Amino acid sequence: MCAAPKGNQFWKLRSKHGRDKLFATPELLWEAASEYFQWCDDHPWAVSKTKKKEDKTETEETPTQRPYTISGLMLYCDASQSFWRKFKDEDHKDFFTVITRIEGVIETQQFEGATVGAFNANIIARKLGLSEKTEVKSNVIKVEYE
Repeated sequence: MCAAPKGNQFWKLRSKHGRDKLFATPELLWEAASEYFQWCDDHPWAVSKTKKKEDKTETEETPTQRPYTISGLMLYCDASQSFWRKFKDEDHKDFFTVITRIEGVIETQQFEGATVGAFNANIIARKLGLSEKTEVKSNVIKVEYE
């Protein structure tokens, strides 16, 4: 096999340059997010609870809601979380509304799920940056001994 000659222009013969965009339009991004939300709703987590009755131990599985997450959305779309951060930070003005809507849906679902007890409230509060802030003030008096 021979190497291509130096100074060749073979690259101009390619049908396309680079890879396709993951989301070409805001509509495609919203469609992908909607599919992910539906997938989460259709595939709940199973919570196992062990019950003891007399001498028998029974395990009961209860379906519970799956929380929407950006990391889950990116896994569903075969992308990374760093892709999402870069995509948000880049100048995609036409995607701003859809990105805001997707993040709003995720935050609302997490908050409401924690409120009704479907999700662990402490974990969701930390994830959403919610915290109870208390201000502690103290006075220090300097005492001198002779």
